[in-house]
Amino acid sequence: MNSDQPWCEAVAISSGIFIGTGTYEELETLIDENTHIIDLQGQFVMPGLYDMHTHPDLALAPGYAGYLDIAKEDPTPSEVKDAILKYASENEERWIYGQYFVKYTFKREGIIPDRYWLDSFIKDRPVAIHDRSWGCILANSMALELANITKDTRDPGNGYIERDPLSGEPTGILVDGAYSLIYKAMPPTPSHALERAYRDGLNYQASRGVVGTKYVHVCEHRLDALKAIDEAGQMSARVEAAISWQDDIFPVKRRWELLAGERHYYRSSRLNANTVKFHFDGTHESRSSYLSTAWPGENKWRGGLNLTPEHITDMLVDLDRRGIRVIAHCTGDGASDLFLDAVAEARRVNGPNGVRHQCAHSTNLLDENLPRFAALNVTAEFSPVGWYPSSFAKARQSVGEERWPRMYNFKGVLDAGGIAVMGTDWPVSHINPWVGFEAMITRQNPLTDSDEVFSGVAVSIEEAIRIMTLNGAYAMGVEEKAGSIEVGKSADLIVLEHNPFEIEIRGKLHQTQVQLTMLQGQCTWDEIEAFKGSANEAVWNERPNF
Repeated sequence: MNSDQPWCEAVAISSGIFIGTGTYEELETLIDENTHIIDLQGQFVMPGLYDMHTHPDLALAPGYAGYLDIAKEDPTPSEVKDAILKYASENEERWIYGQYFVKYTFKREGIIPDRYWLDSFIKDRPVAIHDRSWGCILANSMALELANITKDTRDPGNGYIERDPLSGEPTGILVDGAYSLIYKAMPPTPSHALERAYRDGLNYQASRGVVGTKYVHVCEHRLDALKAIDEAGQMSARVEAAISWQDDIFPVKRRWELLAGERHYYRSSRLNANTVKFHFDGTHESRSSYLSTAWPGENKWRGGLNLTPEHITDMLVDLDRRGIRVIAHCTGDGASDLFLDAVAEARRVNGPNGVRHQCAHSTNLLDENLPRFAALNVTAEFSPVGWYPSSFAKARQSVGEERWPRMYNFKGVLDAGGIAVMGTDWPVSHINPWVGFEAMITRQNPLTDSDEVFSGVAVSIEEAIRIMTLNGAYAMGVEEKAGSIEVGKSADLIVLEHNPFEIEIRGKLHQTQVQLTMLQGQCTWDEIEAFKGSANEAVWNERPNF
């Protein structure tokens, strides 16, 4: 990723920094009696990867806390029912809470997922279960009663309660911020479960070559868990933690204190909380994504905005002035349009050189907005859950024939000179970044043999590598010190089992095995057997135990 030196055969590292790149002979003068020489036998080395949107706490903490986990990608209604009943029989005194059901799958089988369906087989225990898109939660009557959710309960500003059109009674589907009403009635996720979730998430990411990541949606409780990991020396990637602006995923009790300055308490070389996450609109599955025109088949309904345009503009101008990055969830082309307008106002008021903000998901973008990402210095982040053909992606075809070709327009942003990045959005999609890596090049499903190609234009392998490395560093504001293998930059690199330029991308790239991950000159993942029994055995034995 160094345009002045695209390839080299050796690097020299001192104090966590690259001090030399070139041929082995050119770097020999840097070798002294304290130098460890590691011969990679010609293996492929590249900068470490960046995953710019993920939620390990949402994925792992429920299991570590003992919550329900159906553990299927697309469970049928009968499998959801069986899992709930089994969990209820094994856990007699607790809420039945967990993941997932898939609303689209229920619709396909002619079943309405609502509280009455849940009540039909379990009504004496509170039940709340997430949709796989995390766009809504399904609750039974007892859970609604414990949360004091009735027909008279007002919709929160960042979501809504689905209601019977005649009686006005809640159906049991709570969309976006509305499901925080359920969370407030439940005990919080235990600290031990959060710490283990973040630690295991970091370990897995390091094993796949990730050196920088964004954990989107945190509160003080979660920041404390991350700080505990950091202080224990187990933070195996740079983490940018985005404080939740709304109580949608979970309640955030001390948001204002964190934004006023307490966020700096968590700062280290590998952790910062100088970012805020806005949930601006909803999801395609629930037709709550905010579009520039009405949804197909609707006269007026364009989707839902969880914040008024004035709200997000005022807050973005204020946070930009303070140097706080804003990550705004924008799945509809209308939402991203309004977000870019808000950034434009921040640039007008605060000047053009403010913090680089991030349009999360960027599921559907207006063609006329593609150049604005470069002009306004906004990062376009795309999530791989929709990059390749799957039942989940096909559920989004309801967006209409006009918008479908514009879905996940990575290439459009790049061609217009903008910065595009990848975020797995785990647990909504696969945490392995190499799955998205392959999919953005082929626009096919890496996990099947299907020849079906997703709508849109693919990127080249060179563009994909830049997206996954240097562009990620840009999105974290560390491009001057990381993201490429250059003298003076942080010694972050990964060693692969093969050269991605020499393999068949389709069906192979997503299976890439990372043999070594190095961050700031320290091994965070190591599978290189050559270390063992060699002159470098001391290095092997002294590596961090992740």
